[in-house]
Amino acid sequence: MRILLTGALLLACGSASAESNLEQSGDILHALIPLAALGTSLIYEEGYEGSWQLIKTTVVSRIAVEGLKYVTDKERPDGSGSDSFPSGHTADSFAAATFVQQRYGWEWAIPAYIGAAFVGYTRVESDKHYVEDVLAGAAIGILSGLYFTEPYKGITISPIVGNGNYGLYVSGTF
Repeated sequence: MRILLTGALLLACGSASAESNLEQSGDILHALIPLAALGTSLIYEEGYEGSWQLIKTTVVSRIAVEGLKYVTDKERPDGSGSDSFPSGHTADSFAAATFVQQRYGWEWAIPAYIGAAFVGYTRVESDKHYVEDVLAGAAIGILSGLYFTEPYKGITISPIVGNGNYGLYVSGTF
């Protein structure tokens, strides 16, 4: 199923007819991923702990991005400004995807990470950022999400696959 979803996403990427449509689809996902994460935390959880963790993740990520944009003063590939490094769209998207992964697990995070990767792709293909801008934005978002997000209900279960070994990794406070 995951391979099918990935293939569908790649086909959607390849079928965009114009850069403006591609950029617009990235902009929409840039907004939808954090909104879906916030909506999930508000609807699924009792209280506001998850929502506050997402807000902290997003605010700190954005402060880091804006600070780096200010001190690096790097020209965008399309010449539209000197705020190319790092990608704020990518940082926001990966911060929200990492929040989902840390809070609710990988099965919920895979679509969010695919969407965040697509946002990064659209930023490069639309000549708004260089690859290193997107990678730095993703790293900032991921680090912020890892730092500020705790698992919901205190327990995380993640699948482990590699070198012929299969299993589950369970962590939490008991």
